[in-house]
Amino acid sequence: MRKGANVAVPAGSVRVEIGWRSGPGIPDADASALLLAAGKVRSDADFVFYNQPAHASGAVRHEGKRAAGGETTDTVAVDLARVEPAVDRVILAASADGGSFGQVPGLRVRVLDAGGGAEIARYDSEDATTETAFVLGELYRRQGAWKFRAVGQGYDSGLAGLATDFGITVDEPQAPPAPTPPPAPAPVHNPPPAPAPAPVPTPVHRPPAPAPPPAPVPAEPVRLSKVTLTKDAPRVSLGKQGGTSGALKVNLNWTMRKAFGRRSNLDLDLCALYELTDGRKGVVQALGNAFGALHQPPYIHLDGDDRTGAAAAGENLTVNLDHKASFRRIVIFVIIYEGARSFRGLNATVTLQPQHGAPVEFFLDECTVDSPVCALALITGQNGDLVVQREARYLIPARGVGLQRAVDEAYGWGMNWTPGRK
Repeated sequence: MRKGANVAVPAGSVRVEIGWRSGPGIPDADASALLLAAGKVRSDADFVFYNQPAHASGAVRHEGKRAAGGETTDTVAVDLARVEPAVDRVILAASADGGSFGQVPGLRVRVLDAGGGAEIARYDSEDATTETAFVLGELYRRQGAWKFRAVGQGYDSGLAGLATDFGITVDEPQAPPAPTPPPAPAPVHNPPPAPAPAPVPTPVHRPPAPAPPPAPVPAEPVRLSKVTLTKDAPRVSLGKQGGTSGALKVNLNWTMRKAFGRRSNLDLDLCALYELTDGRKGVVQALGNAFGALHQPPYIHLDGDDRTGAAAAGENLTVNLDHKASFRRIVIFVIIYEGARSFRGLNATVTLQPQHGAPVEFFLDECTVDSPVCALALITGQNGDLVVQREARYLIPARGVGLQRAVDEAYGWGMNWTPGRK
């Protein structure tokens, strides 16, 4: 499609893929969507992005990134049938992280039928220069039906500038208030003679004035910050990012691949080894139904065993940060239960999302050995804080050693392991 062109969208629900060619020195990018009524959002809740991944209506959700073969895509799913009647447009945008879109080759947006995967529309951006945010396209209503338009409008002010332009309140650092000058000393003078007492008037009783209504509580601004851990900067403090309480959600999702013309039964499992400050150790995993507990030790809970890897669900492990003082260390790891022999060439993503902090993403696209188990992150308790360290260690178990035991031996947990099944 050319910029400004439009096409009908016959599908009831679509997946919008924003993609680019990735590699060393190329900035990362993030997809987002804004639900508009008469050109503006109705509230900050109409902004769907990595820190606010699902709209309350369920109509729009951010599904996350996939990296494979030097290409990266970030996907937004839109169920057009569930978009509220007041919303007449869904803006589809991208923001660059660590550079401008002039440095991002192959920037494009594709609209796919969520049912069968057929491509409905595609727009390739070819004129980006210094822009750090882009509205690539929009879904809009026209006479009761939905259409897609290729937009190609850039912003030099990043995701914050784009969001603000559509009515989002963005959380920005505030300058410290200016110091209050000390009060001037009172002048010294002789008091005048006291006047004669005035007559006391008769009091008039009036009903008290009604109390003014309480001022509305302003909505909390949208936080745009996120954390990218690299080999050069592998650690982050959750406390410094605002993640001091609430739930830390760890999500694993992956793409089902096809083998020899049919779907393979690729099943990945998200797991955690834990050691508490009282000395207790254990594992949280689907194998053996060791799902843990959120409000009692180990304060870690796995919500279920997902066999599809769907990004909207996937497997989710929750850590209760209200009990962060109870954690000595946690290793978050992923194993291949069935469907593949190695992470080499697989397409999986793990996201750590604190309830009150910035998200941390890990991509399982760096495996160069035949490894069926990957230690993703090490979380350690340090002076009342939790520090996340990027591990990305692809382990090769010795013959006869189970996958969980291989992680145990790599980190010195010292537990006894027996075979188990789901």
